[in-house]
Formats: sequence, structure tokens, C-alpha cells
Amino acid sequence: MIKLVASDLDGTLLLNGAQSLPEELFPLIKKLKELGILFVAASGRQYANMKRLFEPVADEMAFISENGGLAVQNEKVLYQDSFPPALVKELVEAIYDRKGAEFTCSTKDFYYIRPKTAHYRDLMLNVVKNNCRDIESFDEIKEPCMKVAVYERGGIQEESIRYWRERFGDKCTVVTSGFAWVDFVPFETNKARGLKEYQKRFGIKPEECVVFGDEYNDIAMLESVPYSFAMAHAKPGVKRAAAYQTERVELILEKLIRAGGDIEEVLRECIQKKA
Repeated sequence: MIKLVASDLDGTLLLNGAQSLPEELFPLIKKLKELGILFVAASGRQYANMKRLFEPVADEMAFISENGGLAVQNEKVLYQDSFPPALVKELVEAIYDRKGAEFTCSTKDFYYIRPKTAHYRDLMLNVVKNNCRDIESFDEIKEPCMKVAVYERGGIQEESIRYWRERFGDKCTVVTSGFAWVDFVPFETNKARGLKEYQKRFGIKPEECVVFGDEYNDIAMLESVPYSFAMAHAKPGVKRAAAYQTERVELILEKLIRAGGDIEEVLRECIQKKA
């Protein structure tokens, strides 16, 4: 029987660039809790942003934010990763110097940003609605940073991801985190680590978990449990990492609730295991 469900947000629960969750998700999370199943939101987003998105049910679930850099439940921090300050400065300076690139530097409570365009400032503050601290000098970065991200408005191209991996791949993990984002995180940081923390805390086995994702930053999580679902629109490498595919997370959650947490019944009903 399933005891934990973890899902990515952008491209998984948040489809087609949406910045608000489908209303039908909240009662599903409540019903999962009634069945004794913990729902965990696992995202590259900041914790404060995620908590706002899930406001109606934030006290009834758990969070893995910053691609596994921070895990929080009911305001209790399970763990928080961080980069060496010298590497943080090297990363943000490199991103700031690259044409067409913008950065975020993630702390527990806010992002450091230094926007080069009005578009990026508006995106961060008014569209995605992150908690941000606008700086004029990199010397203002004082808080521990667990993730640095680069944003490229036209989308991350193969040439760009290759550039960032060649430049920093020997110092940290460099992974795409959506259409226009590349994330830099410590080598041991990923969503699977956060998942393992919740498994350990609540005595949950990998085979008692279901996870959902669509991007390369979800692969470690998808590969960590037997019941993993890639979104139907996910990239080929992500689909290969998952055991199953689905069009929408909510469809699987509805069936899982009807089955009383029996994932095998759900699979018999509607999912064909991939070749």
C-alpha cells in the first residue's frame, strides 16, 4: 500500500506555464491524508513560493524545495544544503556576465537577484511571485545559498546547457529545470535525497511511494522508487527513467484514492507498463 506521494510542480502539476494549481488538487491532498498517505511537493522552486501555491493544504503535506536543497514540514526544517560562498560568487558572476542570462541565488527565505531587464524583475516578483532581495553588488550575498539558477528568456538551448556543464560540471550538478532554467546544486543534492529523508522519518519503504516528474531534475527521484510516473510530454531521457507515464497527476491520485492506496489496483485499471 502507498504511504507517500511526491510530485514535481512546473510541467507536472503546473501545466502550460500555469502559476496556480488546479483547485481539484487540494481536496485530493486532504483525502490522501485521510488514507494515511503523505503528499510531498518536490520542486526547484523556493519554499515560500511553494507554500503560497499550496496555501489551503500547506499544513497537511510536506515540501522538498530548491531541487532537494531544503526539506520542510509544518515549518520544521529537516535539512538544508549550501554551497561554499566562493563558488556562489563564481556562479552568479559568470551568469551575470553572460549575454541574455539572469540568475537567482536561493536562500531558505528569499532569492538574491540582480535583474538586468525589467522583464526578469517582473517575472520573478509579479508573475512567479517569489520572495526576492534585489542586490547591487555580489558582496551583499551573505546568507547560505543552496542553489543557483540561470534563466534565459528564449529557452535553454543545447549550446547553453553544454556551456554551463563544461564550465561548472566539475564543481556541482548542472541540470535543466524547465524550459528556460538551468540549476546548479551541490553534488549530493537532488529530490531523491529529500524523498529519502521523509522515508526515514516516517518509516516508509521505496515501494510504498509514488512519484511524478517531467524534467531532468526529476530523474534521481523517478529512479529511486518502483512506482514512478513521467508526464506524457516529458523528454525521452526522463521517460526512460520512469516506470510509467501519465497525462495528468490528478487522474492517478483520484484512482489511488478510490483504490484505498492500492497502487497495483490502479496499474491494473489504467496503466500499461512501458517496454
